[in-house]
Amino acid sequence: MFEGYMKKIIFLSIGMFALGLDAYVIAGILPAIGLTYGTSEAQNAQTVTAFTLCYAVAAPLFSALLAGKSVRKILSVALVIFSVANIGSALSPDLHTLLFFRAIAGTGAGLFSPVAAAAAAALVSPERKGRALSMILGGMSTGTVIGVPLGLILSSHFGWQSTLWLVTVIGVVGLIGVVAGFPDITVSTPPSLSARFKMLGNRQVAATVGVTFLTALASLGLYTFIAPVLKEVSDVNAITPYLWAWGIGGMIASFSVGHVIDWCKKPAILLVFILLIMALSLLSIPITSQYGPAFAFLSFILWGATGWSSLAPQQHSLLRMQPEHGAAVVALNSSSNYLGGAVGTICGGLLISYGIHASNLPYFAGTVAALALVSHLGILASRRTAARENSFNN
Repeated sequence: MFEGYMKKIIFLSIGMFALGLDAYVIAGILPAIGLTYGTSEAQNAQTVTAFTLCYAVAAPLFSALLAGKSVRKILSVALVIFSVANIGSALSPDLHTLLFFRAIAGTGAGLFSPVAAAAAAALVSPERKGRALSMILGGMSTGTVIGVPLGLILSSHFGWQSTLWLVTVIGVVGLIGVVAGFPDITVSTPPSLSARFKMLGNRQVAATVGVTFLTALASLGLYTFIAPVLKEVSDVNAITPYLWAWGIGGMIASFSVGHVIDWCKKPAILLVFILLIMALSLLSIPITSQYGPAFAFLSFILWGATGWSSLAPQQHSLLRMQPEHGAAVVALNSSSNYLGGAVGTICGGLLISYGIHASNLPYFAGTVAALALVSHLGILASRRTAARENSFNN
């Protein structure tokens, strides 16, 4: 059954490849955008904020409109929005127009991603769902590992707009595949904003997604400023190798973290080590970057690995807390992740605007990651206390 639907799922993976490329390549071309428009690093970084913020809220905001619609129609509309927005981004005459089209592109991406994952799982038997979802997530991580460096190489030869044209072409290929060969099925729509917010009434859930928010604020927020950070720390202009290192670490971790969770069966404890390594890797960037690429690459590999692997343990923990509301609680965690990235970009831009050197941003990010670790340890301590009290009362 899985092999029969392989060709149909592959087009979803192509769409996710385009999303992964679009979401992460902008950080690498921010300096070029600034040269084109004569704008500052802080202003340019908000193109990432616009995309990420709309990515986070698109699915829950439009959940009522998506209800009962065919998957093929939803995916097609999402990819049309995404592709047209990237065309508009490539043709934008000024930064304000670019910000508008980045927000529209994020909306299209936010509509496509959760429905594509649900559709892939619906096409296969229950025992094949893991492989189907791996193809979807693998498409996005491959878009980061392979697509981002390719986009930066293209940008260096033909201008930053060429990267967005590449995203458009890949998105159109995915669109053609969905329209021509995807079955006309329906799946459950992403939970609404109200359904997600209801989950925050549970203190454990609220604390857990708060850790997710802080983790993304540190990791995704700093990613936006890779170019100015490396320029100030070690006078590096060619950031592509560093993005390779970050992406490779992320891809390895995203494919292996599930196996580690299954092996140790304690996702909350695993997250302690993930957050600890993340904090240390972020704090070490200004130091390791001064001792050559070999040391710097190690920091970036560990940063990418911990960033990409941090969501899975959180999802497992949340599903244990709220098994009857699995879709809503996982969706809330996803929204917290992207909102954290958006806020992290805003914070980084504000710090630069107020005179903080970009070389100091890794210290800010590392401190936030350490705060996430302390918060998570506090959650674990409260759980143990509650468990002891229940045991004593019984």
